[in-house]
Amino acid sequence: MSAAFREAVVDLDAVTANVARLRELVGTEHVMAVVKANAYGHGAVECARAALAGGADWLGVADVAEGLQLRAAGIEAPVLAWLHDPDEDFAAAVAAGIDVGISSRAQLEAAAAAGAVDAPAFVQLKLETGLSRNGVPASEWEAVVARAHELEQSGTLVVRGLFSHVSNASPADDRAAIAAFSRGIEQAEAAGLRPELRHIAASAAALSLPESRFNLVRLGLAVYGLSPFGADSAAELGLRPAMTLRGRVAAVRRVAADTGVSYDYTYRTTAETTLALVPLGYAEGIPRHASSRGPVSIGGRRYRVSGRVAMDQFVVDVGDAEVAVGDEVVLFGDPATGVPGADDWAEAADTINYEIVTRLGGRLRRSYRGGPA
Repeated sequence: MSAAFREAVVDLDAVTANVARLRELVGTEHVMAVVKANAYGHGAVECARAALAGGADWLGVADVAEGLQLRAAGIEAPVLAWLHDPDEDFAAAVAAGIDVGISSRAQLEAAAAAGAVDAPAFVQLKLETGLSRNGVPASEWEAVVARAHELEQSGTLVVRGLFSHVSNASPADDRAAIAAFSRGIEQAEAAGLRPELRHIAASAAALSLPESRFNLVRLGLAVYGLSPFGADSAAELGLRPAMTLRGRVAAVRRVAADTGVSYDYTYRTTAETTLALVPLGYAEGIPRHASSRGPVSIGGRRYRVSGRVAMDQFVVDVGDAEVAVGDEVVLFGDPATGVPGADDWAEAADTINYEIVTRLGGRLRRSYRGGPA
């Protein structure tokens, strides 16, 4: 089947295989597949099902609305949501069986207020261990875990887990965060809490620091077959990129030497040549910073964007190659197939592969291959 005009094709079998591979590598009792931000641009509901088929037993989302989307699709697996509106009413989360990540005393009280003796709120306390984002600060740990124990005793709340996050700044910094988290666990247990889950590692720490694994790891980028490291590629980790971003050549023209291309004429042809128009632009999330740098594959040959990426399109100078209207253009996919990878676009745009896949949207169509029966 020919490529769509603008399309992100997601290989759900790759997601399933990646999770199975990651479970093998980390060896923890529990694995959480993080499907926040529409599964890093891949499709939350579809990828959640594929990740569960690969052995994930938890799903992670940023906010309650994302968790409710999974529930509305019939997904019953355990879900944790950890970033909340200051006025969040946790009643919907409690009713849907979504665990609430707690970063303050106020959130703890709000979650307990949404629970009841016959239907308690399940929460996981986030401890701030040096990332300086959300999480209960160390100065408040003692008071918060004591209050959490009181609320558990009342029956309106259950503390299912304790968690935190590392910075990936350096192994030393991450080990300092792990040590702080361990102290937090000790304080919680001294207060009478017995959380069944303890987790601090996302993909990078889970793969590189065994001491960070505790009994659950939160796997995000790696689930989608991309490496969280600069040095080790996805292929070296045994992972397969799940997304292929592609389109079709919308127009072809033969032009003379010294022809200006796209806005500002930042690119001019050096000889008579053929220009191919690709109908994807920054409205779809193609980074304008990759102008004259972003790689594409047409007819099995690699080229670069020629000139500015515009809102709806960009141009590729293909020289004397035989390129026709309707030919497939692959911006990125699995490098093992000879096409550019998301990492190549990240380098071209001076950013990270996380952003390249997550930012995709606009008029882009997503289609899926494989997946659970």
